[in-house]
Formats: sequence, C-alpha cells, structure tokens
Amino acid sequence: MKVPTVSKTYGIRKVLDLPAFEIPEGQITAVAGSNGSGKSCLAKILAGIELSDQKTGISPDITVGYMPQKSYAFRMSTERNILLNGGDKNRFAYLMKALNLEHLCRHPAKKLSGGETAKMALARLLMRSYRLLILDEPTAAMDMESTLAAEELIRSFCKETGCAVLLITHSIQQARRIADRMIYLHEGCLIEQGETEQLLNNPSKDETRRFLEFYGV
Repeated sequence: MKVPTVSKTYGIRKVLDLPAFEIPEGQITAVAGSNGSGKSCLAKILAGIELSDQKTGISPDITVGYMPQKSYAFRMSTERNILLNGGDKNRFAYLMKALNLEHLCRHPAKKLSGGETAKMALARLLMRSYRLLILDEPTAAMDMESTLAAEELIRSFCKETGCAVLLITHSIQQARRIADRMIYLHEGCLIEQGETEQLLNNPSKDETRRFLEFYGV
C-alpha cells in the first residue's frame, strides 16, 4: 500500500516532511522515533483525523481502523462498548478470551483501569476488518502479560485479514517481537526504513544508531 508524500506544518513549525513510502499489506510496519519526531501526527493524517499540508492521504476507498494513544470508553458496559463496532458474538467471545476480558463483560467501561480500557479499545477495533490498521502505542498502558496477548492478537489479525498494520511504538523490543519492517523518524523526517532485524542490527544512519544505542540495542 503506497502512502503519498506527507508533510504537516503548525504555524511556522514543520513537524512532518515525508516522501512517499510503502506499507506492505499482510505485514506489520513499526514506526519508531523520539518524542516529537512526528509519529502520532503521521498516524492521525493516515487515519483521516488530520489533513496533511497537501490535503491528501490514504485513498478513501481503503478501509482504515485507528486506535489513538488515549483509549476511550463510552458510558456503558465493556460488552456494549466492544459490540458498538460489530455484532458478531463469536468474534466478540474470541476477543474477550484472547485479551482476558471475560470477567469484565458487564463491568461499567468507565470504571476500567487504564490497561483494561486499552484492551477493550483494541477488542472493539478488531471486531471488523480493514485494509489498513493504525495502532498508536496500543499496549503502553498494559502490563507484560496483556502486552504479549495483545501482540499475538495483532499478529494473528494481520495474518488472517491480510491488512497492512502501522504500529507506532516506543518499544524497540516490541518492534523486534512482532514487526516485519521498521521506519525510523527523526525530527519529522524519514531517516531509515527496512526489515526490522536488518535495521536494528545494522542501521545505516547515525541518527538511528544513536537512538538504538540509547535503548541498549
């Protein structure tokens, strides 16, 4: 799936200036970079939440699923929150079990913890299929066991549906565990991209190398 040239300017500050690039379908592409590198801005533009300077983005014919950094809950039960995005009870039961949410089915969603809310939001999103799935730090609020369960679910969803997954993450280890490819952003620019292990083990740019060294890679 081709992403067109993307740039974004707020006032006099350009926060994104990216050339066209590919997000392969049937694969997970992780986007890494320091705070302020433009990761979340890119996610919002591709999800149609914000417009790029060019007023262009992903083709409107492409179905897009988007999970923002801050998960939200409606004032209803966990079950009803999830079923807002589809009524397939078999799919619902599968997701509840995979994310260990079964015991919270009737629980008021507004009273869930941060990690539980994130799991509920992920389950709600995965109730239907998309050609492009954009996940912005989906496991940041989750504990280790929940993170691993969510990663397995994301991996399975990508394989089963053949969608392209764009995963915004601060966790290099998470990228290593589940991403087929990586993109590294620095100050709004696409510095480097490639297969995950190749980029992590043999970065070609100094900016990428310093970033990875900071995280002990």
